[in-house]
Amino acid sequence: MANAAIVGGGPAGLSAALFLQKNGVDATVFDTDGTWMHKAHLFNYPGVGSQDGSAYMETLRTQVDSFGVERHQGTEVTGVDADSGFTVTTDDSDHDADYLVLATGANRDLAEDLGCEFTDEDVVDVDVDMETSVEDAYATGAMVRAEEWQAVISAGDGAAAALNILTKEKGENFHDFDTPGDADTTFGEMSEE
Repeated sequence: MANAAIVGGGPAGLSAALFLQKNGVDATVFDTDGTWMHKAHLFNYPGVGSQDGSAYMETLRTQVDSFGVERHQGTEVTGVDADSGFTVTTDDSDHDADYLVLATGANRDLAEDLGCEFTDEDVVDVDVDMETSVEDAYATGAMVRAEEWQAVISAGDGAAAALNILTKEKGENFHDFDTPGDADTTFGEMSEE
């Protein structure tokens, strides 16, 4: 089974993890918990009337945990290497992955170390699917935008990266579209865990 290493546990990283794990690609998230969401209050996120950003993050973490995402909370990634897949290095160990999703906010250091191309605006250059110039490496959120830093945009970037990975894995365009019957089954499985 394919796997993806996701560096960053904010809306982009956890959105990517959710889509991937839910659809058969093992997702591992490395998260220092430095997300800007801890300074936010959500009034403009669809489906969320009004919620503290930290409370929203706990809800999101519970959701990805219910799908079996492996989360390394409080773990900083100190390096990434691309050589027949990816190796993500932390202080404790190395982790190998077929795909890499960078979701580190405006910190672009890992993308630079990996050799990703940058735009004239000094953001990571990605295509519409969030893939960088390094094959199977994706960048999301504030890494790829000069100023449009918004939680809902970041979550969408994470979803776009995940759907492109799933399309590659399935060999055809993949859409994560649940029906009410699927939702009943999925929700039932989530609530049992």
